[in-house]
Amino acid sequence: MTKHAARPAIHGRNRPLILAVPLIALALWSWGIATAQAAESAGLPRILVLATGGTIAGQADARATGAYKSGQISGEQLMQSVPGLDKLAKLNAEQISSIGSQDMNDKVWFALARRIQEAFDKNEADAIVITHGTDTLEETAFFLDNVVRGDKPVVIVGSMRPATAVSADGPGNLYEAVQVAADPRSRGRGVLAVLNDKIQGARSVTKTNTTSIETFSSANDGPVGYVDTAGGIRFMAQAQGLKRATYQLPAGEQLPRVAIVYSHANMDAVPIEDAISHGAKGIVLAGVGDGNTSKPALDALEAAAKKGIIVVRSTRVRSGFVTRNVEVDDDKNGFVVSEDLNPQKARVLTQLLIAGGVTAPAELQKAFTATW
Repeated sequence: MTKHAARPAIHGRNRPLILAVPLIALALWSWGIATAQAAESAGLPRILVLATGGTIAGQADARATGAYKSGQISGEQLMQSVPGLDKLAKLNAEQISSIGSQDMNDKVWFALARRIQEAFDKNEADAIVITHGTDTLEETAFFLDNVVRGDKPVVIVGSMRPATAVSADGPGNLYEAVQVAADPRSRGRGVLAVLNDKIQGARSVTKTNTTSIETFSSANDGPVGYVDTAGGIRFMAQAQGLKRATYQLPAGEQLPRVAIVYSHANMDAVPIEDAISHGAKGIVLAGVGDGNTSKPALDALEAAAKKGIIVVRSTRVRSGFVTRNVEVDDDKNGFVVSEDLNPQKARVLTQLLIAGGVTAPAELQKAFTATW
């Protein structure tokens, strides 16, 4: 009886130890997983996501079928809605603005440029992804391509359908944008736009359709590369490394005023005179054909150039180059041609050049030609 009476006392003394063994094992197992995950993520690139709003952050609106409000979802929420992003990179999100890109402005551009440069200069990030509306995505991409220094990847991404749409294209586009930004082969390529399985360069990419997800293309030189459904990235050429010199941001929060004047049949001088009366420092002509326009409009542009207003001939035609001294005597008139930059990108470059003190037509022309 003595032996039997002693057994419960022995079991009672050891029970805490027995119960602790599985808990310790579980803790060690959990710690092992966490350590493995940390080790796995340690080698991932650091990507800073800068959110500006746009359709990609849009939510449905009851006013009509397919209607939505842009910029309603934060960058952090966008990241959380895309499975697998954490396997591609170590991500942080910051909200720069929450607007539709039709309202994109100099203040947001300067904030983006400064934050990107700060993140690179302080080694806070290995790459940047910008979420953006599609309406002015190409202009933001081109602006940043001309002011951000360094060869680290900057990728801009948007969507044609809001986040709440049944067939939203934003999550897939964002996943691929992060994937491209994380790829070391993206270095030295300038700012890239990633949408609909295509990688486009900032210099040539443009929006070509009002609503289709197949809207962005590069008419004169084609995509830089592709992202296929299996997750592979194919660049069409080797990166050229660090390219043209970048431009300094002017003091303050605003670029010089440059107007775009759209040419059409029976055009007169009124739009040009109006631009001058409102203080335009430069005028970009969205000309017909090879950057041409009517005689009254050309006469007004020649008069503007003589007053020291920068005149750049671009074209309303989707593809092709504007050539000097063919249809218009550019040397005589003091005009600059945009090469193949569309009017909206020609305007951005003209603003940067004027802000940097470049105003002589010959020097302006060299700068436009140097974008190649």
